[in-house]
Formats: sequence, C-alpha cells, structure tokens
Amino acid sequence: MPIACVKIGKAYVSYHLMGVYGNARLLDGISKDLKARMQGKTCFNFKRLDEGLFRELDSLTALSIASFKKTGYVCEPNAV
Repeated sequence: MPIACVKIGKAYVSYHLMGVYGNARLLDGISKDLKARMQGKTCFNFKRLDEGLFRELDSLTALSIASFKKTGYVCEPNAV
C-alpha cells in the first residue's frame, strides 16, 4: 500500500500523503500555511523550498505512518 509519493510537474512538486485520506483528523493540527498548499484530500503542492513547511509535512507523514500501523495496514519490517 502506498503511504506517500512525490510527483514533479512543470509548475510545482506535489506530495501525496494517503494517510490523511484515511484519517482526516491528522489534519486538525496543521498550520494555515500548510493547509493553503493542500489540493484535494491528499495532495500538497509546492513551487519553492520551504524548510518550515517541509518539517511540518515530515511530522504529518510520521503521524500518518503511525496511524497506518495502528490500523494494521503497515507493519514493522520482519514482523510478518
């Protein structure tokens, strides 16, 4: 199951985070700036580097992975 993916387009780079589709509550604590980058339910678009938003997105990704693990969609390596 894909957790996240990156797509490089002509005008921007998109980061798709599938965990927020399955658990929209993960978005409750995100900043207005990160929310403004959101397109649709799972996609965040960036036209330029923004280290602060990337750190926030890193934290959101970690929460998303933890949420997948909690529901059993993702397991630890060698746990199968």
